Amino acid sequence: MKWGKSVQFILDTLQKNGFAAYIAGGAVRDMLLKRPPVDVDILTHAAIREIESLFSGQTVKQVGKTFPICMVNGFEVSSGRGAVDLSSFPESDLARRDITINAMAYDPIAEKIIDPFNGRKDLETAVIRFTNDPDKRIREDPVRMIRACRFMAMIDGSLSVSSLKSILACKDLLDTAIAKERIHHEIVKALGLQRPSLFFRALKKTGLLSKIFPSLDRCHDLDGGPHHGETVFDHCMLVGDAVPATLPMLRLAGFLHDTGKFDAAEIKQGKLTFPGHENHTRSVIQDLTALRFPIKEITYITALIKTHMRPLTDQTTPRAARRLLSMLDEHGLDYRAFMQMRIADKKGNLAKRPYTLSDIRIRLKKLFNVMAEPSVFRMDGLAIKGNDIVRILGIPPGPDIGKIKRLLFEKVLDDPRLNTHQELKKLCRSLPINE
Repeated sequence: MKWGKSVQFILDTLQKNGFAAYIAGGAVRDMLLKRPPVDVDILTHAAIREIESLFSGQTVKQVGKTFPICMVNGFEVSSGRGAVDLSSFPESDLARRDITINAMAYDPIAEKIIDPFNGRKDLETAVIRFTNDPDKRIREDPVRMIRACRFMAMIDGSLSVSSLKSILACKDLLDTAIAKERIHHEIVKALGLQRPSLFFRALKKTGLLSKIFPSLDRCHDLDGGPHHGETVFDHCMLVGDAVPATLPMLRLAGFLHDTGKFDAAEIKQGKLTFPGHENHTRSVIQDLTALRFPIKEITYITALIKTHMRPLTDQTTPRAARRLLSMLDEHGLDYRAFMQMRIADKKGNLAKRPYTLSDIRIRLKKLFNVMAEPSVFRMDGLAIKGNDIVRILGIPPGPDIGKIKRLLFEKVLDDPRLNTHQELKKLCRSLPINE
């Protein structure tokens, strides 16, 4: 197996100086799955100080608190966990790892895989299983419960009976035992999977979803209403999967975009409806804040949720298109993010057909046509300023100036030709201040 010059250099250096050196963890798993390894980790019995000394001429950085490791030229080189007995190394280290499919090592000299917990078999049968005692593995680090769900989603597999039982018994540890930033990190990793919905479904099955995203968890059995052929939860899963993995925050918005339906639900004329559900974002904001998502990302996700119901059809008028673009601008979004959400939202509705390429082109053309005009999509683009209004009307600065600017802006959205100083001056004199 070829691991690249940089990795081979590290392996050779350790071995030439009398230290055992193995490829461990995810890289071995990826090798068996015939996938390019995302990360290549090297395991050795050399102590941290010895690793730093051996690679003193290289770029070396010590990281990690629970299990200190060295980053050598960007690659993880970890010392054996605990006291190292060479007669049982690397098995002694692998025994402290969380999941069997990640508890394998590759011996580059003997060219063989060391697999003390039958990780290869679990990989073949797509089973996620904790090494040794699952309760002990979880209590050592409760974030392992979330990792188990992520790896289950990665291989499209299932949890072993013992692993599922232990997670259900230990799920309350998420409330206090780990930093929320670590949960956030696992969520972001899961969003890069081919089908993150498998991750969210695993969280639901294990009882972890109510600890992480209660806003989404409560939608699990909520009927989608007469316009959908699936539950709200299933719809969110389909929409999130339909967003490209290259857009993780837009993808997360897809998974959360209809969670407000729980708060908005009401029966009207015998039918379940969700009026204004896009404006019920408090629960989502609380969840994202608790998970330590940056304010910028929370604002972006919330904006996508609040705008996802704005109509854009083959019948949309230029006036409506201008108002849509103004709304997007007000929320800090561009038309691309809006369209990507709309396309995914339609694809995730089993009662309707998804957009065709022709449908998408027609809608984009509606936007492009008004974007090509000398249109104004925000109030600061008006050809008249607050000071001008004060002078024209002879009134003092204050809230009334803002009201007048908003009224003028509405007029200009309807007819962009009005956005000249002269036309707006005329409109100022005709508008009632208290309208």
